[in-house]
Amino acid sequence: MASTRDRMIDATVDALRRHGVAGMSFTEILDASGAARGAIYHHFPGGKLELVAEAAQRNGSEVRDLFAALPGRTPAAVVGEFLRLVRPVVLASVDGQSCAVAAVALGAEPGSDELRASAEAAFRSWSDTLAARLRATGLTRSAAAELATTLVTLLEGAHVLCRAEADIAPFDSVASAARRLVTAYG
Repeated sequence: MASTRDRMIDATVDALRRHGVAGMSFTEILDASGAARGAIYHHFPGGKLELVAEAAQRNGSEVRDLFAALPGRTPAAVVGEFLRLVRPVVLASVDGQSCAVAAVALGAEPGSDELRASAEAAFRSWSDTLAARLRATGLTRSAAAELATTLVTLLEGAHVLCRAEADIAPFDSVASAARRLVTAYG
């Protein structure tokens, strides 16, 4: 069974996906995790800032691990698997979900270096991991890095557009373009 701390972080990831940083509340986190009110500052002495930063780190690590496990021997195969993996996540945007890490990046107050750094580290780890997978297919370091950054940008932009349009069509359109783009890389 997960610890109280882990349940609180998981509940925070879920709340970030649904409400963003400003819209999440400790009451919601406590209810979803089954934690007592005193657990907040016991496990997260830095309060909401610390809890949100750890949630971004956890979610970022989980996504990074999924990207590291993408199968494929060619760049096109890896990109195809990436698109297959992220489509259901982006589809959830249509129903109001979003990316927890993006919520942290966008919800960080000016001067909130800890939150910004948590989001930046997560996104960087995703790009680095995708680039490593693409390098393993024979792409050069620069081509792999460029394509990996494009894929992460595609994912995050698709979240926003699909949520705004309440439709998966923007993702499907950009996924089609990504499949064509990858052929330029070999």
